[in-house]
Order: sequence, then structure tokens, then C-alpha cells
Amino acid sequence: MDIEKYIASGILELYVAGSLSEKENEEVNAAIQESAELLVEVLSIENAIVTITAATSKKDTKHLFTDIEKQLIQKETKVIPLSTPKNNWRQYSGWAATLLIGMTLLWSNSQNNKLKDQVASEKQQLEQQIEKASNNLAEAEKLITIFRDRDIISIPLAGQQVSPNSYAKVYWDKKTKSIYLDAQGLPTPPKGKVYQVWSLKMSPLTPTSLGILDTFTADTNKIFTIENANESEAFGITLEDEGGSASPTLKQLYTLGAVTAT
Repeated sequence: MDIEKYIASGILELYVAGSLSEKENEEVNAAIQESAELLVEVLSIENAIVTITAATSKKDTKHLFTDIEKQLIQKETKVIPLSTPKNNWRQYSGWAATLLIGMTLLWSNSQNNKLKDQVASEKQQLEQQIEKASNNLAEAEKLITIFRDRDIISIPLAGQQVSPNSYAKVYWDKKTKSIYLDAQGLPTPPKGKVYQVWSLKMSPLTPTSLGILDTFTADTNKIFTIENANESEAFGITLEDEGGSASPTLKQLYTLGAVTAT
């Protein structure tokens, strides 16, 4: 075999581009096994394609594939046998290599876009976690300040007959006319039920609803800020149907605590 003529024929470029028939591939494989010079030439062709791809991968490749496709359509389609003259082999192998590069660039661009989207999504999630952690820290610091205020009235609410193990605690800030309810000691309410908080006047017994804890299950801290402009003498928590009740269901009274004289 004349190695130089074989290399000059352009068949190795087609072999690298994957454009040969199965029989032709077998013939080239056999030739490569017999000649180290042919193997070196194949590796050189593959390296050249990788180098060209790396040099152009940073540019916009969308128009590149479109141009390649248009030019291929404009070219006359030919079936080229192994005995095709040198120049025709070179022309065909050039288009095949160009198409291979174009497809590689498109794939690379697609992967880069996916990676950018993934990084952007992870960055957004991290920012949300940092913001949530900052908000939780600020809220915790605020509550610590409130609970340590000596003007804040602390009222423990003990468990009642329906739920003896339940407990809660109210921190009443009369200056701001609000209470901070720590309801960690209450069990998760059944489906279709909510806890309702009551301000009580004892003589005569006059309950005033302070609202329902409709976010009880979702709230991990179980600490709720509630407005209270009443002259409360006690606080109670009942279990009611969703939406709350106009008056407390005393059979479902979970906790109760009286305000001690100060």
C-alpha cells in the first residue's frame, strides 16, 4: 500500500467524521492496524477537530449551524465510492468535518445554557434561604427583647380536662395593646379544626375572640402576635371548626390562664 496516496485520498477524514460505510470502516480499521503512520494521521485529524471546536466554542453558534445547513442543501448530493479522485474526497470530507464541528458546537452551547440556568436557580434558592434565615434571626431577637421586658405580663395557660397535657403562655404588652402567644404546648389540631384564642372578663364571664390560629400547623415556632385592646382578666384557647366560632366551645377548652394582679 502507498501510505502517502492513501492519506492524500481523504478517506481518513471521512473515517474520523463517521461518514464511511461499514465495509469501508472495516477496510480503514485494517489499514490502521497495519500502519502506525496511518494511526498517527488519524489522531492528528481528531486533534485538529477538537482544537477548532475549542477555539470557536465561546462564540454564538446558532447562526453557524444554519449557514452550514444552507450550504449543504445547495450542494449537489453525490455518492462517492472509494475510488473517487483525491480532490473530490477532500471536498466531501471538508463538508463532513464542518458539519460535525457545527453539531458539536450546538450541543456545547445547549449544555452551557442548561448549566447557566441551573446555577441561576441554585443562586436564587440560596438567596431565599439566606433571606429566610435573616428574617428568622431578626424575629428571634425581637421576641427575646420582648420577653425580657419587665413591663411585659406573663400569663401561663394550663391544660384543661379535654387535654390535660396541653399548655401555652401569653406575653401581654399593654403599651402596644398586643399579646405574644407561645402555643408550642398544643397538639396539632385535627383536620377541619382550628385553635381560637379568647380574652375573658370573669364577672360576668364575657369572652371576646382574639382570632384563630389558622397557620398553626405551618408555623414551626408556634409563636403568634395578636392584637388585644381588651381589659383581659384571663386568656383561653379552644378547638373550633374551621373559620372559628362566635362563642367558645367550653367542652373543647384546651388551655386557660388568669391574669394575676401586678
